[in-house]
Amino acid sequence: MTTPAVSVIMAAYNGAALVGETIASLQAQTLGDFEIVVVDDRSTDDTLAILRGIDDPRLRVIESPINQGPVRARNRAMAEARGRYIAGLDQDDLCRPERLAKQVAYLEAHPDTVLLGTAAAALEDGRVSATGHAPASTPLLIEWLLRIENPLVWSSVMVRADTVRQLSPFTRPAMLYAEDFDLYHRLAKLGRIARLDEELLVYRRHGGGASQCFIDTMRANAALVLAEAHATLFGDDAHEVARLMVQHIMGQEPVPHRVALLQLGTALARLQEDFLAHRLVDAESLTLIRWETARRWSRVGRAALRTGTIGLGDAMAVRPDHLGLGHAGVEELIMSRLIGGARSAIRRAK
Repeated sequence: MTTPAVSVIMAAYNGAALVGETIASLQAQTLGDFEIVVVDDRSTDDTLAILRGIDDPRLRVIESPINQGPVRARNRAMAEARGRYIAGLDQDDLCRPERLAKQVAYLEAHPDTVLLGTAAAALEDGRVSATGHAPASTPLLIEWLLRIENPLVWSSVMVRADTVRQLSPFTRPAMLYAEDFDLYHRLAKLGRIARLDEELLVYRRHGGGASQCFIDTMRANAALVLAEAHATLFGDDAHEVARLMVQHIMGQEPVPHRVALLQLGTALARLQEDFLAHRLVDAESLTLIRWETARRWSRVGRAALRTGTIGLGDAMAVRPDHLGLGHAGVEELIMSRLIGGARSAIRRAK
């Protein structure tokens, strides 16, 4: 049996409305040397029938005897995969035609890279927009961002099969809804992680998506991933640092008061200082790391100002080195403060 270049793995559950379009986006790939391994996780709608009705010898459909959840279903697909490279794809996302070809070409040219994502666009209510991820990247920027957020969309990821099979399990069920974030951290110990900056994936945002339905579980497990990553630097404080990162950097929730803002800024500055001290960072990567960190810090400040949880003086005063308010101008900060002040006044009047 011929080994395909790529195995696209997918966990499917009650995706009848969208899975056909997702498979069609794979059938339109410019690279034809791939297989699709789908594990149907005991769907109760027509998902299995739709998959069985697709006439393509590259598609293999495995029917799970019980509903076991997306992590175990995906792990089963991984166990059945035969390709040199493994591409992740959820049942509702769409690949641009050149996605697989461009990822394979990059991985062939960069043998030190074990995982490669791509930029992605978001599709919501029929409109395509940017996801909010960094528009430009280097491997070092992606490595840095992994320490404070999840910079990759799972459905855009391709990994080397021989490398990922060193992990057991492939993705950990205990990290449900943050299992991809956990996988990136585990793989980062085995090689380089990178991202193509071309939008080769369209990621669907809708009410049935896991990121919308299971936010608490996702955040709790993402915090566990970051706490483990930061344990050496922060010791007993690693869990609190991880909670702050997940809640206010990843989750973009406003900080509740100046103390929390100071804790977050201090931790972020310390993380960046430690990261830069232990790597040979080129000028382009350094610029991107500084810029993207400042961009996130300014977002934290604006969110708090707009909700009135901190004042303009707090935002200006709590500003660690290299975490300045970035591209947020004074006028924008003042407007955010005015909005926040008005909201505080309304709350007091109630």
